[in-house]
Amino acid sequence: MKRFLDLADLDREAVLDLIELATRLEHHPEPQALAGKILGLVFFNPSLRTLSSFQAGMARLGGSSFVITPGQGTWQLETRLGAVMDADRAEHVREGIPVLASYCDALGIRAFADGKNLESDLAETQFAEFARLVDKPLINLESAMNHPCQALADWKTMEEIGVPQRAKFVLSWVTHPRVTPIAVPSATVHMAAHRGMEVVVLRPEGFALPPEIMDKARAAAAASGGSVRETSQRDDALAGAHVIYAKEWGSTTHYGDTAGDAALRANLADWRVRDDWFANTHADCKFMHCLPVRRNVAVADEVLDGSRSIVQREAHNRLPAQMAVLHRLLAR
Repeated sequence: MKRFLDLADLDREAVLDLIELATRLEHHPEPQALAGKILGLVFFNPSLRTLSSFQAGMARLGGSSFVITPGQGTWQLETRLGAVMDADRAEHVREGIPVLASYCDALGIRAFADGKNLESDLAETQFAEFARLVDKPLINLESAMNHPCQALADWKTMEEIGVPQRAKFVLSWVTHPRVTPIAVPSATVHMAAHRGMEVVVLRPEGFALPPEIMDKARAAAAASGGSVRETSQRDDALAGAHVIYAKEWGSTTHYGDTAGDAALRANLADWRVRDDWFANTHADCKFMHCLPVRRNVAVADEVLDGSRSIVQREAHNRLPAQMAVLHRLLAR
């Protein structure tokens, strides 16, 4: 494995092999495996779990890391191609990213969607440029339309608690006071389809995931024996569900239109996961969320703090999952 950019780049057996490695490293970390290796981390956007788990994972494997947050103790980096740099951004990524890559053995980059042009974001225009500039192992720490690190940890979580391969997996939109990216829901619907699950995307009108994302998930389901469908009918979606995975995301019909998005979600406060969402699910239905989560906006306390919630286990699994990725990329 030379890069970790998209879980779709790995077949099912390769993903399970990576999860097996993650489980082994979780209990037997191999503290000298990456001795002398350096991981560079570039965060154009905030992070808690991704940043800390990669730093901790690198340390547990004997390596070291450095973190760059452009504009915080470093020059602000310009990302636009063809930009006239006469404002506050002193350095372009075309110079900055190759320099940073030259200082390390692997580079991870987080850069959220621009959120203005759906076609450009779906094409991963910005991250593709980063990938072109890096000649070292590269890790996608979350891009415009993908979060493979989260997807790997989620798959590991379901494996270790025994969620059946053919289980019903509901990815549900939940409300949020602001527009949020599509990266995690895009990665999640594909991950569950790739695993071979019966995937249902539950969302209100105006919040359908882009056809390109759904088509990618359906292709994965066709290969794995799973299925993918979408609906706005909550009772139908939740009936018999083994997993409810809640996530916020912005309207695709009003992409880049903050006011239009806000108007759509103004009357959707009832899209908050509560205990009554589990009335007709599978008896052992689990609740998942990638975090961070807005308590009592997206999800009620009773769910997050209840016995169905596995969000802490899910978050913990970010560490062994990142360790497995690093080990595959850098261990000799």
